[in-house]
Amino acid sequence: MAIKKILIVDDSPTERHFLGELLTKNGFTIVTAESGEDAVARVKELMPDLILMDVVMPGMNGFQATRTITRDTETSHIPVIMCTSKNQETDKVWGKRQGAAEYVVKPVDPQELLSKIAAL
Repeated sequence: MAIKKILIVDDSPTERHFLGELLTKNGFTIVTAESGEDAVARVKELMPDLILMDVVMPGMNGFQATRTITRDTETSHIPVIMCTSKNQETDKVWGKRQGAAEYVVKPVDPQELLSKIAAL
């Protein structure tokens, strides 16, 4: 599947801007959500090809949002890359158990993120 539209889910305007700029410059269309609840509510309307999901957010965290999205039959086909400052191996394992396809630690290395997107 060709990745064209990416949903960036992060409560930090700085992170949304950084990731949005990087991905737009590389030919992707970007849509954003500011929280896990916002992502879950809008994912069926937006139907992105990929979701970049922060973990630490107020309210519904990224693990909960990823689990909700990847276990819903209408959205389970959308890959999720966890994109977070949580860098422990247990966090990575837990992210994958929630349905994440990949896990990238902040600060994001642009080449690492782009190569993980290309590999999907």
